[in-house]
Amino acid sequence: MTKPLVTDSEITCPECGFKKVETMPTDACQWFYECESCHAVLSPKPGDCCVYCSYGTVQCPPIQSNKSCCN
Repeated sequence: MTKPLVTDSEITCPECGFKKVETMPTDACQWFYECESCHAVLSPKPGDCCVYCSYGTVQCPPIQSNKSCCN
């Protein structure tokens, strides 16, 4: 039995520490995210496919599903 996808992730800005729970897209990766507090534009760390995998509490749905991400 497969685990249900978790679609909410708390993303933390590495610049100012602001945290916000966001709903992740289930069929795509998000390459950019603008911090609501300091307006820094986040992009994935090297080796990660999206900002949720780099700065979120939960990996993106494609990775959770063991599918190729961001092709």
